[in-house]
Amino acid sequence: MGELTRVIQQRLDDAYESLRSAHAAGDTYLVDIRQEEISELRRIAANNDIGVEAPRCD
Repeated sequence: MGELTRVIQQRLDDAYESLRSAHAAGDTYLVDIRQEEISELRRIAANNDIGVEAPRCD
């Protein structure tokens, strides 16, 4: 796994965790921000032929 792959996967993990917390807290602004961040990270991954893991649902 390359450095870019590790960084994108870590940032996605962090963004999904923050998204779950924002949902739980009812923070719609932060939900929107995290959803955009996740979309952008997934776009970057796709443009670089990087497969990313599905989010954990724990």
